Parts: sequence; C-alpha cells; structure tokens
Amino acid sequence: MSADLAEPISWLGSAAPQSSAVSLYARATAGFEQRLAHSLDLLRQAHAEHGAALVQSSSLGAEDMVITALIAKAQLPIDVATLDTGRLHAETLALLPEIQSRYGIAVKVYSPVADSVLHFVRSRGNDAMYESLALRKECCAIRKLEPLARMLAGRSAWITGLRREQSSNRADVPFSEPDGQGRTKLNVLADWSWADVWHFIATENVPYNALHDQFMPSIGCAPCTRAIAVGEDFRAGRWWWENDDAKECGLHKAKTNDELKTGVRA
Repeated sequence: MSADLAEPISWLGSAAPQSSAVSLYARATAGFEQRLAHSLDLLRQAHAEHGAALVQSSSLGAEDMVITALIAKAQLPIDVATLDTGRLHAETLALLPEIQSRYGIAVKVYSPVADSVLHFVRSRGNDAMYESLALRKECCAIRKLEPLARMLAGRSAWITGLRREQSSNRADVPFSEPDGQGRTKLNVLADWSWADVWHFIATENVPYNALHDQFMPSIGCAPCTRAIAVGEDFRAGRWWWENDDAKECGLHKAKTNDELKTGVRA
C-alpha cells in the first residue's frame, strides 16, 4: 500500500481551512416544513405499529443525529443504537454522552466480537482494508455486519438515515422497504436534501460530529474516511481508493440471516 493512501487530502490538517458545516450547508428550502412533518408522522406511525420492536440504527452522522432529535422532539420511546467498530474517530464517540445529556437517551452500543477482530488483525494486518476489496469487506463484516445482526435480533423494524441525494446507489431509496429478513427498514429522511439536514441542525441546535466542520459529510471508520474537495461527490471520502460502485459496507444490502451473521455473501 502506498503510504499516502491512508492520508486525507492535502489541505486537511493543521493548515486546513476551518468553517462551520452549518454555515456552509444549512439553507431553508421550499417544502421543508412539509418534509419535516412527514418524517415525524412516519416515526409516530412506526412506533404505533412496532412499539418496542423498533430501533433507530444510528451511524451518529448528521442525518442520524437529526432522526434522534426528531424522536426526542416527538417524545417517542424508540430505542437508539449504534455500532462501535473499534476504529471510529474520537469525535464520533464523543456524541454518545452528548445525546444522553441533551435528550436523555442512552444509546445502546454494539461492538464486534473481540476474538474475531484480533484474529483478523493478526492474520490480515491492521490496515488490510487497503489491500483489496475482499479484505475491506471482510473487515466491514466483522466490525459492522455481525454487530448489526445482534442489534436487529428480535426487531421487526429499524430506522436509518438513508437519503436519495446521498449517492447514485441510493437515488431510489423509499420511505419504507423490506430488508430481506422479514423486517421493515424505514428511511424517514429519504426525501430530505443536505440543506434540509443542516437547516434542522441549525434551527434545533442539534449536536453533530465536529468532523463535519472539516469537510467530511460522510463519516465512517477513521482509516476509511477522508475529507472531500470542492465538487467531489458526497460519499467521495468513503473508501476513496475503490471504484464508486463498490462504496457500500453491506449494512444496507438485503442478505440472508446467515450472511448477516458471517458477512459472507451466498
């Protein structure tokens, strides 16, 4: 692996331009109030239908912080959970106590099986994700897919922050869809724009990841996330060394129960 492969683009660092993501992105757009009301209605309907079997699967990114704020705003007793892969930025993890303090919501954290991580690192290396797509997906399977399977065990529905605007792969995201496991996946912000997300964050003073202020609109594990440059795609900073059509970790691909447990496609 080239030494600069794991490095963010050159202007990110001590000399990086600093700007607030709110000032950059937040804009009031036509129809926002209707989209907001619709998202709240979807959350209320989901809770009425699924009750305690419903969970928000939060990445702690901007969209998911909005959803958690909406859950709190509507005073809905919906569980909020996240995955701690063991390779997250400190700025991401810092949001957990923020959510507890601001909304009184204790986010349930699911971590990968320690022995599986140890075996992978020892046999493949700590930065194996850069070596091949197969190894990167194997890392995602251990650190994300297996913990997700535990998060969703016994659930009938889960809430995500997927939006149509995020990427071409997500351009047709519906508000509700089957996840292939007999559960319903609810994408309550499907029709929101990036401007909508940040307008809500600004008007409701929603806590957000400080890395968003460093030109990281999409934030995952630290080795797999870099800042983006002006004009780059929203998700260009995720797995930037791969082809665009490969840039998914598998969390939002329909799989069998065995695949979710092992991370291996049939």
